[in-house]
Parts: sequence; C-alpha cells; structure tokens
Amino acid sequence: MVDSVRRGGQIFVKANGALYDAKGSFTYNLGIAKREAIVGADKVHGFKEMPQVPYIEGEFTDRTSLDLKTLLSLRDATVTLELANNKTIVLRDAWFAGDGNVQTEEGNIAVRFEGLSGEEIQ
Repeated sequence: MVDSVRRGGQIFVKANGALYDAKGSFTYNLGIAKREAIVGADKVHGFKEMPQVPYIEGEFTDRTSLDLKTLLSLRDATVTLELANNKTIVLRDAWFAGDGNVQTEEGNIAVRFEGLSGEEIQ
C-alpha cells in the first residue's frame, strides 16, 4: 500500500547500483528548460528557454568500505535518489561534479552528480 501522507524522511542514493550512506537533505533538478522573459522598452516581448543541468546534490557519510577515488572518478553512471514519498529521481549518463571535499568531524562528503538527462519515476 502506498503511504499517501508521508512526504519526506528516509532516502536512498545509488550510483550504478551501489548504495551510499546518504546524509541530511538532498537537492535535485530534472534539467527542464528555464524560461526567462525578454523585455523591451515598450512591453514584454516573450521569453527564451535556456537548458539547465540535471543534478542530484547532498552529502554522504564516509565509511571504511567507501573508495573515495572511485566515487570522485565516477562518470557515465546512473544515479538514483529514492524519496520517502515513493518517487525515484533518475540521473542518466551522470558524472561526479563536486570538489571532493571531506569533513572529518562526522565524515561528511559533499557530493554533486550532474548528467545528460533526469527523470522522475512514480
């Protein structure tokens, strides 16, 4: 049975099927074109559409079995973000696009994956 009330909470992040320890809040963008107004001196003339980069961004917790170099070198990957509301965000032809910074106090690894396409599956 689908939980129609739950909107947030537990998430799962996988890259090429490997499950990572997701931490905190993640952000994503499906890469839908962004519309911006074209304004003349007399009125609004219309709009333009500019592409956006599809991405999934957040933090992982480091662990002994995590190979940081492999994570930072990731490319041509499929990255999924499984949300508590039963939606899954899929990023295809993705690569690691972050800086690779790790904070030692809690083992935080800032991650950003960008890709050629993104979709939402329900």
